[in-house]
Amino acid sequence: MKYTFTTLWNVTFLFVGPLWFMLAWMIWSSGQLQTVGDQMTYLAVVVPGFIVIYLSGFFIEGWHKKKKSNM
Repeated sequence: MKYTFTTLWNVTFLFVGPLWFMLAWMIWSSGQLQTVGDQMTYLAVVVPGFIVIYLSGFFIEGWHKKKKSNM
């Protein structure tokens, strides 16, 4: 394999990020989030969710490296 996991993970998120944003924007502008509370709850789930998914890749990579080094 030519590239490191970090490079591949970042490139993946360069492609997934705009799609995630477009989906989030479509839901936001659909009229389903009628109150400010609905909108804040949506933002409180979508934005941290994206960040958690991104960071989980590095957690999994570290866990895999640790597992390989113990073998």
